[in-house]
Amino acid sequence: MASIAEILQRNNLTGHLNIKPSPNVQPQLTKQDGADCPICHGLGYLRLDLTVEHPDFGKVVVCECRQVEQQQKRQMQLRGISNLEAMSRFTFENFVPEGYGLNEVRQRNLREVYKMAYAFAVNPRGWLIMLGEYGCGKTHLAVAIANYVISQGKPAFFVVVPDLLDHLRTTFSPNNAVTYDQRFEQIRTAPLLILDDFGAHSSTPWAQEKLFQLFNYRYNAQLPTVVTSNHELEELDVRIRSRMSDTSISQIAKILAPDFRQSGVAQSSSELSTLSLHGEQTFNTFNLRQNELDKKEAENLKNVVSLAHNFARDPKDWLVLSGSYGCGKTHLAAAIANERYAMGDLVLFVVVPDLLDYLRAAYNPNSSTSYDKRFQEVRKTPLLVMDDLGTESATAWAVEKLHQLFDYRYNARLPTVVTMATEANLHPRLKSLFLDVRRCATCEIRAKNYRSDWKPPTPPKNHMVKPNFGQK
Repeated sequence: MASIAEILQRNNLTGHLNIKPSPNVQPQLTKQDGADCPICHGLGYLRLDLTVEHPDFGKVVVCECRQVEQQQKRQMQLRGISNLEAMSRFTFENFVPEGYGLNEVRQRNLREVYKMAYAFAVNPRGWLIMLGEYGCGKTHLAVAIANYVISQGKPAFFVVVPDLLDHLRTTFSPNNAVTYDQRFEQIRTAPLLILDDFGAHSSTPWAQEKLFQLFNYRYNAQLPTVVTSNHELEELDVRIRSRMSDTSISQIAKILAPDFRQSGVAQSSSELSTLSLHGEQTFNTFNLRQNELDKKEAENLKNVVSLAHNFARDPKDWLVLSGSYGCGKTHLAAAIANERYAMGDLVLFVVVPDLLDYLRAAYNPNSSTSYDKRFQEVRKTPLLVMDDLGTESATAWAVEKLHQLFDYRYNARLPTVVTMATEANLHPRLKSLFLDVRRCATCEIRAKNYRSDWKPPTPPKNHMVKPNFGQK
């Protein structure tokens, strides 16, 4: 029996491939106007000069003079399939890694995420999960990855998750040209899949099951995947979260920058925040009242101010300031917020009854901001200052909303400052969170109400101003 090498040599399949214009295909091709290619003579295509036994015999290939044109057409087709036609402007070149008006910490964070996204685009492997608030730049980076990959002639499928679910639902229509199985297979096997706004979809059992099937398939196949979300990992489906958290395949990047779209306005505080009304309440303007308090009260106030100042320098976990009305606890809370605001941090300073009113107003159909978005904004803000807790109406709804808010921040260990009267009657569920000394420092100001000590100035004795009756 002849060896494979002998068979190949006998059939002349081991030699080099010669490329020359094919006269057999000329009738089907027309020359381009002005084309003068010395290789294909304007036809744009070539036939490989091979023996009949070769599997590529008779195959027509594109001439190098048309490769650029063909590549551009392929890129446009991929962009159309990927829903990226309207987002071709989102590239790495026009992304601003330094952001706008960001402090050093946020600038460094944004630059790191930018580098991670660019490195992924150059070499798409594993998963890249980008988390952050609305408008922080994560969608721009996700689209930039897709546009870069497509510019290299490789396929990428970009889709917003709620739209993805809608596309799958439409395939159940009997008039749809594409079946559900075909569409789902196309998505889950995409060489690069980019899912934007994960978590913004309706969490129906069907939607959860389809998304789990999608993530589970890509996880097992280790297919390159990019996900963006406004939610924390803890808020996502536990089955999907466990796969996203696998460090052997997944990188998780949290963007700390605020909304890029509001770069022309102050970004360091929410529109709910009333911190601007407390601009003069700083640590420098706080009065320790050394001359009016007894020794114990003065020492207590000094210690509380020191704790508040330390918290402002390095906000961690919770700080609760309690005391009688007018003892200075709101001033200290505002001083903390003003100091972090001056450093460029996002700060939300709000009186608790006002906060609940804002949440109720969000239920109005004419509200410009949905309740979910408003509540997310409050509970996930980097520094939250809740003034006058305990003065709100203790309805079942109010208790439930406050518990949801505090419970989330407790588990996420987000910096929070709370002021309340010493005699405030809190719901047991809230009180239990404040009693955890591992995460909550409670300071009672024992000084009396400084407002009650104010008296109008009296004129000096023997300094009477006599009326002037016109005498000179």
